[in-house]
Amino acid sequence: MTTPQHGERRDDDALLVLVATTTVQALASMAVTIVPVLGPQIAPELGVSPLALGYYVSLLYGAAIVSGTLGGDLVLRHGPIRVSQASLVGAVLGLLLLASGVPWLAPVSAALMGLSYGPTTPASSHMLALSTRPERMNLVFSIKQTGVPLGGMLAGLLGPSLANLLGWRGALVTVALAALACALLVQPLRRRHDAARAPDHHIGIAALTGLVSTLRNSATLRTLALASLCFTVVQLSFMTYLVTYLHEAFGYSLVAAGLWMSLGHVAGVVGRIVWGMIADRGLGAVRMVVILAIGMALGNVALGLLPPPPPGAALMAVVVLLGACSLGWNGTFLSEVARQAPPGGAGRATSAILTCTYGGVVVGPPAFALLAGATGSYGVGFVALAIAPALAAVLLYRRRALFN
Repeated sequence: MTTPQHGERRDDDALLVLVATTTVQALASMAVTIVPVLGPQIAPELGVSPLALGYYVSLLYGAAIVSGTLGGDLVLRHGPIRVSQASLVGAVLGLLLLASGVPWLAPVSAALMGLSYGPTTPASSHMLALSTRPERMNLVFSIKQTGVPLGGMLAGLLGPSLANLLGWRGALVTVALAALACALLVQPLRRRHDAARAPDHHIGIAALTGLVSTLRNSATLRTLALASLCFTVVQLSFMTYLVTYLHEAFGYSLVAAGLWMSLGHVAGVVGRIVWGMIADRGLGAVRMVVILAIGMALGNVALGLLPPPPPGAALMAVVVLLGACSLGWNGTFLSEVARQAPPGGAGRATSAILTCTYGGVVVGPPAFALLAGATGSYGVGFVALAIAPALAAVLLYRRRALFN
């Protein structure tokens, strides 16, 4: 069975595809983010320090490397809707395992959540690349990628309140039920959007070597892969530790700290759309991403140097800057990945990039935990994070001619 090529579908169902992929991304993101948001409550009951959240997140995204790497091939074999449904069901099971409160099930939960989360982006990129006009790619991919900060915003906004009402276990179960409902709601889309699946498509070592070849044969994709590693070091450390930082270093309640986290994610939602529009109107995706990398570096330094207690206006400015940049780069970035991919190969190219992207997640939060633990200061950890996006900005700027 043949795979549909780029350009076969455009306006007929583009809006429906965008809504479906954004919703799936939001629920998957909420499932992942709710754990660090409620970390200060979960960690003591599991008998660990809140800094251990970094290791949970690292294990989660380590597993996501495996499934994300194979995500493009899973999409070709099973179809993007079935892969999205399986991802949501896996998140449900992961949340329920953690909600059991059994300490040794926590790493099992992290691994299952990661295996479920990895394929969501290749699945959505595959669908959008086939349904989106080229001149709208930056904006449409940016809108879809608002699902990630939107899910984080919902986790920060609703998570602490749900925990106060139902306990942290009840909060996790509530998010699990929402993810399960989403998996059921997208079922009517499967007949059309999974019609071109190839059940005999091979997944194995050959698929992995194919992804290596994708990066080896494209200097632009290699450059984007390295930059994404740097960006996710910042993104996931910010998402993992902002609530704990505000709670432990500055004495904010979990509800108040969750609201600040939500503000950062709101900025990420708005940023992804605005950055996509600016990139589409002449600046270009690569130049836009370089500017965002500089914003990440400056925002992390500013967050780490905030005095206790931080002035409200200063904290707001820093959280908005970091949210808009460190949570807002993905949509414009992924549109460039799809643009650099061969026809019909956006899912596979995205999977190849995600191998490096999730590598940054595996390294970032644990490194932050080690540095913050050794120095006794979350602020030092945030200042040190500025190194990663600064390196990415230099790399992209020096190799900008490759993308022209």
